[in-house]
Amino acid sequence: MRDRVAVRGTGRPSALPVTVLILLALLAGCAPAPEAAPSAGPAARRWQPEPGTDWQWQLSGRLDDSVDAPVYDIDGFEHDAAQVAGLHRKGRKVICYLSTGAWEKFRPDAARFPTAVLGRSNGWAGERWLDIRRTEVLEPLMETRIAMCAKKGFDAVEPDNMDGYRNRTGFPLTAAHQLRYNRLIADVAHRHGLAVGLKNDLPQIPQLVGDFDFAVNEQCAQYEECEDLSPFVKAGKAVFHVEYELPVARFCAQSRRLGLSSLLKRYELGVWRRTCPAAGA
Repeated sequence: MRDRVAVRGTGRPSALPVTVLILLALLAGCAPAPEAAPSAGPAARRWQPEPGTDWQWQLSGRLDDSVDAPVYDIDGFEHDAAQVAGLHRKGRKVICYLSTGAWEKFRPDAARFPTAVLGRSNGWAGERWLDIRRTEVLEPLMETRIAMCAKKGFDAVEPDNMDGYRNRTGFPLTAAHQLRYNRLIADVAHRHGLAVGLKNDLPQIPQLVGDFDFAVNEQCAQYEECEDLSPFVKAGKAVFHVEYELPVARFCAQSRRLGLSSLLKRYELGVWRRTCPAAGA
């Protein structure tokens, strides 16, 4: 709201001669009407992948941009803006993989994480769970990472290790802590114009499906959990799903029925992938 200008003195305007008032009225009638301000265009919409969208997930090895998939999920630190732009020129959407729930000693910003927020190993060499209760420490660090993804031109973020409360992290994490942190990460991604996927954390899907734009899941078929991902599909949001140990014959029929975007991958997540055959093939 604009400030109102105070008038000194009695608070009443001084009287003006009648001839001056008539002249002012004539001049006002001749003045052109002010031009209307241009209307703002529609707000830019975030990318929203639809159920069944094919994808490629490559987190190791030299990037192979020849895979015929409309979506690529690649490491955000290890790929630059030129590589993202190259995928865009081929008509691909590109997801930026980041670890938001675990510390990785091999990342260039590793020294910025205070020791107090580092917990137990998450089972991968050089990685430790983060104390997600410490949002005053972690939010600016994660915002810097997500801003990097946006600056490189990525369309979305895949934040990993988003279910620490279900693991032995070294911290007394609860479902409420995880819910708060996951929503914080989603909000940060959206502030930077990026779509964001919920990684695993199946028990909290009912509460989080409205906060995230798609889901990324590992091994729901092996652990008989794929039905739990249905809220995303029902909301018109893709579920990017991989299995590592089951042959495609063991999960593809269910994936088609549920509308999942399923792949068979090896644990190193290199170029190799096997897609589900078309129905009836």
